[in-house]
Amino acid sequence: MPLRPGLTLDFMKGRGRDRLPGLFGFRLMAMEEGLLVAEIDIRPELLAPNGFLHAATVIALADTACGYGCIAHLPEGAENFTTVELKCNFLGTAREGTIFGTVVGLFIPAVLQAGFVIIGVQPFWQGVAVGSVLVAAVYVDQSRRAAALRGANSPSPLRALLRRNK
Repeated sequence: MPLRPGLTLDFMKGRGRDRLPGLFGFRLMAMEEGLLVAEIDIRPELLAPNGFLHAATVIALADTACGYGCIAHLPEGAENFTTVELKCNFLGTAREGTIFGTVVGLFIPAVLQAGFVIIGVQPFWQGVAVGSVLVAAVYVDQSRRAAALRGANSPSPLRALLRRNK
């Protein structure tokens, strides 16, 4: 679905300035047909009492990014929408840095599941496949983070192990 005519990145950036998106620091980074990229900085007031990022912060980022994506792509004649249901599975947390969210990534499990239904994959195997994709995504993300912490020149422990076994 194409972007709504007249909606610019600057207009969308100002949309939530005095609302919840502005309160938690939502930043719209990019918007184009079929894609919206946003981020927030982790700040002390967004942490839970245990010192980790509060789940509501991640939900706020996800729901706001999806909402902005929906507004940007509403068909002609449509005026608005609302979130009917939202589910989130957490596989890790953070205490500092930036949460970078790409709405495309939020839709991958849903698109996979819809495709599996269309081609007749049994529900059990749908869950296995979607879960495997999520586990692989988390592994790649954690590997990337670990590499950044080690520094660009330090070898990956996995690569070192693979080289040793050759």
